[in-house]
Amino acid sequence: MDTIHYISSDVISLELLQEIISQNMKLELSEEARINIEKCRAYLDAKMESHGEPIYGINTGFGSLCNVKISNENLSKLQENLVKSHACGTGDEVPHEIVKIMLLLKIKSLSFGHSGVQLKTVERLVDFYNNDVLPVIYTQGSLGASGDLAPLAHLSLPLIGEGEVYLDGFRQPAKKVLEKMGWEPIVLQSKEGLALLNGTQFMSAYGAYVLLKASKYAYLADLIGAISLEGFDGRIEPFNELIHLVRPHKGQINTAKRFKELLEDSEIIAQPKKHVQDPYSFRCIPQVHGASKDTIDYVKRVFKTEINSVTDNPNIFIETDEIISGGNFHGQPLALALDFLGIALAELGNISERRTYQLISGLRDLPAFLVSDPGLNSGFMIPQYTAASIVSQNKQYATPASIDSIVSSNGQEDHVSMGANAATKALKIMENLERILAIELMNASQAIEFRRPLQSSEFIESFLKLYREEVPLVTEDRILHYDIEKSVAFLNSFQMDEVLFE
Repeated sequence: MDTIHYISSDVISLELLQEIISQNMKLELSEEARINIEKCRAYLDAKMESHGEPIYGINTGFGSLCNVKISNENLSKLQENLVKSHACGTGDEVPHEIVKIMLLLKIKSLSFGHSGVQLKTVERLVDFYNNDVLPVIYTQGSLGASGDLAPLAHLSLPLIGEGEVYLDGFRQPAKKVLEKMGWEPIVLQSKEGLALLNGTQFMSAYGAYVLLKASKYAYLADLIGAISLEGFDGRIEPFNELIHLVRPHKGQINTAKRFKELLEDSEIIAQPKKHVQDPYSFRCIPQVHGASKDTIDYVKRVFKTEINSVTDNPNIFIETDEIISGGNFHGQPLALALDFLGIALAELGNISERRTYQLISGLRDLPAFLVSDPGLNSGFMIPQYTAASIVSQNKQYATPASIDSIVSSNGQEDHVSMGANAATKALKIMENLERILAIELMNASQAIEFRRPLQSSEFIESFLKLYREEVPLVTEDRILHYDIEKSVAFLNSFQMDEVLFE
């Protein structure tokens, strides 16, 4: 098994990203990447010696100060000042897993040789990644255009011995950690601060992290939905492929196929049914889950492009002898995709809660609230309340961030994507979906016990056996908060990498 991933021009797919993360692989710059970085830096140094005209961000101020020319002797100080002045993040800390992805994606973007950074700057970022030196970054401060300026400033501060990092589980000054590791602070050269701060790595890292979880929980939504269908004594006919082949959306077809496979040898699904139809939350699972899966697939394509792109500004093109100032830092493609992803995940939670509601309603020979002696026992009455409140919160989070903009930098940056807000909201929706599905699993696993002695499929029964080791059957009222937390932990720990990228 490979223990090193070499950064090169080769595409990093989400599958590969998952592998790098899950196997805790180390990073190393390929010879190709080293050459690209060094050639670009040498070109820029030569250009600065022979070129007297202002070049944005290299020998000028930033944003609305773009017309202020900076003398050559102050170019290093200019870049250091940029990093310090832009470190204005606030709010919650970015989760460590996402910080590590940010480091990887920043290294990848700088390695193409269009950014003009020093080789030792990128090597130090690799050192941070490999040694789990994780900069303290905050969730608030990026408008998703001009790059993720504030978050990336906090990512970059430790390079110059400023800011704070986590190492070995402890938050400490970056300067102290550099001394401990025997690393000298980087002296930033022309353009470097801007290359580090311009970019979409905050949005991209959040999106990649959420997508990896979304793929897993789209599968779990099917599996838990199948258990609910069994608990509700639902019908299998809505999953017949003939229905879906005449409306051939990929996600819809795949969802129906998966349900047929999950329930293939079930005694419960095969027994005669007294009812002709099921409510939409059961009958329309292929259409609803499938639409969300198609959305996830679309967003994956957007992020695959983004995490393999150069997103700082200006960009350097040695072959044509051009330094071009443009807008690759603008997060609009990600903002729209993240909003779309948030809506799709919210809908998986929305339909899940409706199935939970049906299960506790005393229908189809199930006791009210899925407990013996209802009245004395409230059973599963209130977990549905909790799920409903979370679903409503997701509806609020799913309001698109990308339709908003606000003028900044004295009018120079007059349209922004708000992709960073879309990114942090998408993670909150994803975390809420975990809890909603955990509550559905609690209810579905309880309901299916009232179908005994009939058995569900071998796979579902084995899944429920594992679940029951963590969360016992509810026979009388107890504190269900703990059951919810154990159910969330159970789903989080469940490994199913083979289905993430179907």
